[in-house]
Amino acid sequence: MSQLLKKLTMLEGIPGNEQEVRTFMREQAANKAQISLDKLGSVVLEKIGTDPSIRIMVAGHLDEIGFMVSEITKDGYLKFIPAGGWWGHVVLSQQFTVTTRSKRKIRGVVGSKPPHILSVEERKNVVEIKDMFLDIGVPSKKAAEALGIEIGNMITPAIEFQKLANKKYLLAKAFDNRVGIGVVLEVLDLLASNEHPNAYYGVGTVMEEVGLRGAQTASNLVDPDIGIAIDVTIATDYPGGNKETCLGKGPCLMIYDSSMVGHVGLREHVVKVAEENHIPYQLSYLTRGGTDAGKMHLTKTGCPSIAICIPARYIHSHTSIIHEDDYDETVRLVYELIKSLDKDKVAKITYQ
Repeated sequence: MSQLLKKLTMLEGIPGNEQEVRTFMREQAANKAQISLDKLGSVVLEKIGTDPSIRIMVAGHLDEIGFMVSEITKDGYLKFIPAGGWWGHVVLSQQFTVTTRSKRKIRGVVGSKPPHILSVEERKNVVEIKDMFLDIGVPSKKAAEALGIEIGNMITPAIEFQKLANKKYLLAKAFDNRVGIGVVLEVLDLLASNEHPNAYYGVGTVMEEVGLRGAQTASNLVDPDIGIAIDVTIATDYPGGNKETCLGKGPCLMIYDSSMVGHVGLREHVVKVAEENHIPYQLSYLTRGGTDAGKMHLTKTGCPSIAICIPARYIHSHTSIIHEDDYDETVRLVYELIKSLDKDKVAKITYQ
């Protein structure tokens, strides 16, 4: 598991520029599923079971938050705009990777003033992203352009996947949402040698971080009967947190977020499957933020949907932490859920 997540998190892929992740996902699924793409680049892996008329869509998103080069200054610094949600506090002094059109990787650091020269007023304020710059260590615009840097190049956090002191605590960039892609692929592997009473559609969506865009087009392609979004949610077990959502206590079933009110009948079925298989779970909600389920549940005439989320500390920053057990239990829960969703059960959930 950790090797798959390591490979996934070390790939670069911001909204609209998910090619590396898309290629990897297709390679991993080769000879295991029928592979197709929608016209925005979302990947659909189709694995037909005993009843192809029941379509179960399990989606993670390919993209991570990052930036795009918006200007090269005459002195060779790079200005940038966000692709996804960032808070200025977590950007200063961090290292990033610029990926050129030729796939060259160039390291840089977001510059910051030393505290010695900050005014009293400057110390009080969060620096705005529009006022930041990336220093790639060149003396001029011409030197930056000679490296292949152009307006629109992708910028992503630069950090190595690591296991922490407790080896089950994993640290990396892009857990949001390469964990979702990992779950989609691992469930596909499990289904390869086991019967299931439906058609499994494992999907990697594009541009989730800028408005769930790929989920809308991919859902129109799949036309699912049941939608399951795999994502991360906020772990609140940090000092001062309310500890309602904790690392190591299982996947979170989202009852509500700003994109969707979770389908009660589907959630109750997921709880039943979890309890029957002794899989730990947590119930969670977000008042801001959403998942691909927000678009999946609105497909055509509607699709009962749920978001199953792995708790993660420090999301939408340069790096985050998850617990290995939560990932493993999410894979197990989704696999058991797929096996349980036959025609009668889907009808009961939908038309209860």
